[in-house]
Amino acid sequence: MTDRIVLVTGGSKGIGLAAAQTFLDEGCRVLVCARSDPGGLPDGLIFHQCDVGDAASVRAMFAGVGNRLDVLVNNAGISGTNPMGADDGDETWDEILRINLTGTYLCAKAALPLLPDETGRIVNISSSLGISGSADQSAYCASKHGVIGFTRALALSLAPRGITVNAVCPSWVDTDMAARRYPELGIDAQAAAAGTPLGRIATPEDVAAAILFLASQGARHITGQIIPVDGGDSA
Repeated sequence: MTDRIVLVTGGSKGIGLAAAQTFLDEGCRVLVCARSDPGGLPDGLIFHQCDVGDAASVRAMFAGVGNRLDVLVNNAGISGTNPMGADDGDETWDEILRINLTGTYLCAKAALPLLPDETGRIVNISSSLGISGSADQSAYCASKHGVIGFTRALALSLAPRGITVNAVCPSWVDTDMAARRYPELGIDAQAAAAGTPLGRIATPEDVAAAILFLASQGARHITGQIIPVDGGDSA
């Protein structure tokens, strides 16, 4: 992986930051983007401000990436509950689809001219809720199911170039996003862990390890695949 150029969207915290650090440790040149600069990023990471759901913002970021990109990790995403009551607005639906699904599409589209044949890699981050459903999480489920469909279609489109496209589907991960979601769903970290066959929730580094593998030469014959990192939830 030494000297490969990697872009991790949503790379300033959580899974994205763990993935960025993992690639950095492998000797890659790593770019990360987020809607705002959190400050205090590890030395060596190159930050770009970008709203992945906005086409102009994505174009501006990729203009600064250069003329080559080896690996794109489409990690940027948001979550939220959206009941389907008659009085509930559509703002949550619109925003979740814009970031999670349209953002994945826009960044992949911008990356395609930069990815080298045979060794280019795209790793999309879906979710265990891209495989199953959850009450009142229709926007999030729809967006992450969409990422899986997009992954499979793009993998077939890019197969003649030898570029692989895969998706990782984490369940609960020990991140700030998860901590914010627990109270909304009436659970806590212990309950989330107890509901997982392995009896614990994932660390960001668990997910980063799967991302690194899919980006590596060892995964060159894996494409269009959906890889759960869920402690056995989907078994």
